[in-house]
Amino acid sequence: MTLNRPTLIILAAGGSAAMLIGALLFQYVGEMAPCKLCYWQRYPHVAAVVIGVLALMVAGRGLPLLGALAAGSTGGIGVYHTGVERGWWEGPTSCSGSGGLGGLSGGDLLSLDAPTGVVMCDEVPWEMLSLSMASWNAVISFGLMGLWLLAARSRV
Repeated sequence: MTLNRPTLIILAAGGSAAMLIGALLFQYVGEMAPCKLCYWQRYPHVAAVVIGVLALMVAGRGLPLLGALAAGSTGGIGVYHTGVERGWWEGPTSCSGSGGLGGLSGGDLLSLDAPTGVVMCDEVPWEMLSLSMASWNAVISFGLMGLWLLAARSRV
């Protein structure tokens, strides 16, 4: 059985929509505030959903290739975030342990309210099968990229 272009686009864009819904559930139901890199991983998924809607209305390979780029970029950010979490490389100084207090404002430092709003990018708040949310985002996003590329190749 071969999947046609519209089905592949719906699967790819729908996968990004599902990733966004999952992230929001973790944030608002699971009460896991996202870090800076978590937000960075969401933006390409939003783009992929918009691209998917447009790609269903406009023929051609350009939009599915843009969808693949969006999925690949969030996958790349997920790999980068995983490396920061695992200590393979340093992350942004504003949200990783190596950054000191430079990313905090005076108000954050003097505030008596907890939490300060800074969520560390180099901590793993949740894992499944030894993979963090960032790692799962990378794995799933690269799979979605594959769907986008198949949609770009599809003539129907």
